[in-house]
Amino acid sequence: MKKYIPIFALSALMFGSCSDFLDVQPEGIPTTDNYFTNDRQAMSAIDGLYAPIHQESGFGRELFWEQGAACDIVWAKSRNFNSLATFNYTGSENPLTSTFNLFYTNMSRSNWVIKNLLAKEQAKGLSRIERRSLGEAFFMRGMAHFYIAYRYGTKDQGVPFIRYEDIEGEYDYSIPPQRASVLDNYQLIIDDMDKAIDYLPKFEEYGVEDQGRAHQAAAVAYKAKVYAYWAMWDESKWDNVITLVDKLEKEYGRGLAGSLDEFFSSDFANFWNKEYIWSIPSNGGSAGGGTEFPGVILEDKGWGVYNGWGQIKPSLDIYNEMAKDGAGNARLRRSILEYGQEFQFFGETRSFFSNTNFDVGFQINKYMDPFKYKDATLVGYVNTNGNMPTARINFPLIRFAEMMLFRAEAYLVKNQPEKAKSDLNAIRQRSGLKLLDKNPTMADLYHERRCELAFEFTDHLFDLKRWYMSSNSEIKALADKELNTHPSVRVYEDRSNPQSSFTVAPYVDYPNKAKYKEHMLVFPYPSDQVINSNGQLHQNKGY
Repeated sequence: MKKYIPIFALSALMFGSCSDFLDVQPEGIPTTDNYFTNDRQAMSAIDGLYAPIHQESGFGRELFWEQGAACDIVWAKSRNFNSLATFNYTGSENPLTSTFNLFYTNMSRSNWVIKNLLAKEQAKGLSRIERRSLGEAFFMRGMAHFYIAYRYGTKDQGVPFIRYEDIEGEYDYSIPPQRASVLDNYQLIIDDMDKAIDYLPKFEEYGVEDQGRAHQAAAVAYKAKVYAYWAMWDESKWDNVITLVDKLEKEYGRGLAGSLDEFFSSDFANFWNKEYIWSIPSNGGSAGGGTEFPGVILEDKGWGVYNGWGQIKPSLDIYNEMAKDGAGNARLRRSILEYGQEFQFFGETRSFFSNTNFDVGFQINKYMDPFKYKDATLVGYVNTNGNMPTARINFPLIRFAEMMLFRAEAYLVKNQPEKAKSDLNAIRQRSGLKLLDKNPTMADLYHERRCELAFEFTDHLFDLKRWYMSSNSEIKALADKELNTHPSVRVYEDRSNPQSSFTVAPYVDYPNKAKYKEHMLVFPYPSDQVINSNGQLHQNKGY
């Protein structure tokens, strides 16, 4: 008798709003019989794929807790899963299980959509909307697969995955085969992104109401990212990264926005600047569409004005790393609020301080633009419901600056530092930083990637883990140092006084950080999934 892993089974598809893509909250559950008879059904099925990644269990908060094991952030409230920050992984921590379930659920939903639309295409052809929907399903399956593959798969053991369209008849929703190597998974993801490109329009072909949906350049960017991770096991894949980033630049017109202020603007007119590649477009307002992350990181209770959650804050370590480019430089001030720094909050000029939760001395500033307006909730920039604190910002998952940093890394691996210098200096020039006058090394790449992408869902922790595997001794040593360092913070004498003096201290929570070991490259599978698999799902080595 077969046993089943519940999260691998097809979950019921959720309707999403077809009228405004910025608001993709669930609206109901359709039946699966006689589905895909018209364009609206195809759009509803696809919007059901977008909705979960926007919510708390995805890119709203849960996927970010694991970053506590690096040194850029600390948790400003005690949690009951400190093992994520100390490398004492069990695999069954709720943030890990919730994201594991989310991505596998999205894979199964995408599988179902793909199988049905491919069958309809063969039988009677697809409408323009259905073709686009098929491309979105390929994209979403590849994206979900990627976030499972690199976080759980190794060269010696891949992750479970199956394509429903490869099965004759209806898929019985039994356990997918565990691939022999994550390299097999990476190839399948690349294949899905190639299919997505075949069916998806370019971003510029979308109408205003559909901006934010998957598009060709987003699929190209994920291919580049997959190859960058694949290059950890096969450095020849860096050539693919260079080719794809060049393509984004030359064929798709991607480049850097004029400033970080422009990129992280709350103005809808700035959402789709040339640096945009893939994001969670958030609208704030009473509808609340988008990610909750801006409210998750906001001062707890928002100084009595708005219900921030105060959960994730910058460390002194990342502040000091950014300050290497000069105290008070533009990128530092745009990324981090420190005591005494002025900022706009609900129409008032304030000097930052923090008097709630753990004393850490800083707050993330990248996503604060929507909170600057007087009556921000009433005029639609911030959700009126403080228990779902979304705000109007085009929250990035991939932006072109990250692609440039991957290309610079590729050039450094290929011993072409003069080409890496061009990409690194373009990013530095945008923030008014001193340009590199000598050919860069991996230490420059480490600094630039860490500082430019701080507090974004680009996975700094896994950057460290893959660099730890590098054949380059310089980047390996830097990764080893950060992985085995306990973060520090500022502790202020008078927390309500922006001019107060401070001392430097180790962060008080999760003090017992284990020494990083190579098997910690990936997470262990949830124990219940291993047990329920009846021997078909093999736990990762070392756990």
